[in-house]
Amino acid sequence: MNETTSLPPHKIIGVAVIWNDKRQILIDRRLPKGVMGGLWEFPGGKIEPGETIEDCIQREIYEELAIVIEVGEHLITIDHTYTHLRVTLTVHNCRHITGIPQPIECAEIRWVSLDELEQFAFPEANVDIIKALREAFM
Repeated sequence: MNETTSLPPHKIIGVAVIWNDKRQILIDRRLPKGVMGGLWEFPGGKIEPGETIEDCIQREIYEELAIVIEVGEHLITIDHTYTHLRVTLTVHNCRHITGIPQPIECAEIRWVSLDELEQFAFPEANVDIIKALREAFM
């Protein structure tokens, strides 16, 4: 008897927790299509070959939101497996430098306080990011 197990695809993602000078964090809502459509998230995206996590985060934020950020210190790395996908999220605290965020590849964006994050529905893997933020900044 031969059993084949198919593992879900694995994506390595650079994630930005973007802070403004009012101590607010930028979150975006995923487009309604897809498995996690409509959920809120911290912006970021897939790393490309030869790219550092920091370069990936800067590029993705510029492409998705049209803003320039400074990538700061590493906050947390999360390895999470959904039924359809395995993700490794490498999360950095970032600072908004210039530009007005635009919802180019998402449905909506908002600046929120750390306390307000619990009011938004996030994908499962993001729960650990919020927990790490609370531990670091509260």
